[in-house]
Amino acid sequence: MTSYIVRRIINLIPTFIVATFIAWLVVEAAPGDFASKFAFDQVDPGRAERIRELLGLNLPWWQRYFVWLSNVVLHFDFGISMTSRSEVTSLVMPRMINSLVLLLPATVLIYVVAIPIGVFSALHKYSVADRVLTVFSLIGLAIPNFFLALLVLAFAVQYFQATGSLLIPTGGMTSQDYAQLSAFGKMLDILWHLIAPVLIVTLSSLAGLTRIMRGQMLEVLGQDYVRTARAKGLEEQVVNYKHALRNAILVIVATIGGTLPSLLLGAGTVEFVMRWPGITPLFIRSIFAQDVYVVMALLTIGVFLLMIGNLLADLSLALVDPRIRY
Repeated sequence: MTSYIVRRIINLIPTFIVATFIAWLVVEAAPGDFASKFAFDQVDPGRAERIRELLGLNLPWWQRYFVWLSNVVLHFDFGISMTSRSEVTSLVMPRMINSLVLLLPATVLIYVVAIPIGVFSALHKYSVADRVLTVFSLIGLAIPNFFLALLVLAFAVQYFQATGSLLIPTGGMTSQDYAQLSAFGKMLDILWHLIAPVLIVTLSSLAGLTRIMRGQMLEVLGQDYVRTARAKGLEEQVVNYKHALRNAILVIVATIGGTLPSLLLGAGTVEFVMRWPGITPLFIRSIFAQDVYVVMALLTIGVFLLMIGNLLADLSLALVDPRIRY
């Protein structure tokens, strides 16, 4: 196992370089650059060129990539944001923490709820409860999370207009009087603002994982060793939960590899619609502003977390399934 982990870590190095190189090419493929918006300045026609020279954008793209890569690897320096003129690390880290505050409880809820529902649907195949859960799962798969967020906001506004009281916050991470609250009050305020986005992220991802769990459980229940276990007289709970579930859950464990980057790279459009100060709004603004160093920092963190997540998923599979040896 130790030699396998060492080999995988060594293999991460060329994978990381190739992935960041491709990401840099994609970013560079966009027309123009950060200074292009100043190219048509009638008052100061040479302003764009001076900005390119100041930011190093006049250098060849491959040279800028290797300078950036050496700074990241040797000094963990992702550069300076062209928009805010602040360090990219200090700009990204608070946003990552905000996204983690949102996505960590949502991810725990997704797995805690999806696995039992999927197992229940598989054990009660084609029953009324299974059909109802299937309908709700298909609806969850069909509704985009941003549309679900808009529905929640519309409901909150309608409730406020009808009753005069705010059932759930309509956006943001804190209230206007957050600075005057006590430490406990600040925590409660953040938790209150978490209710809506956590439920939206959970519901939007719950349906897919539930269907995967149901399908895997049904596939395992049809295997010969499960029928043999029943024929030997084992109790139904032992067959379902000790033999079938243990093998069906392997696919769910394998999805851990994609969970880690999603935890720290934002909840997508939910953050944007709910005005949650996470990674996604920063990423979108940086793309439109062509702030290449912020965009590359977020893409690089995503690549690194995906590689680490896949390694953790492989090691977790070995712990869950004793048949796997490295």
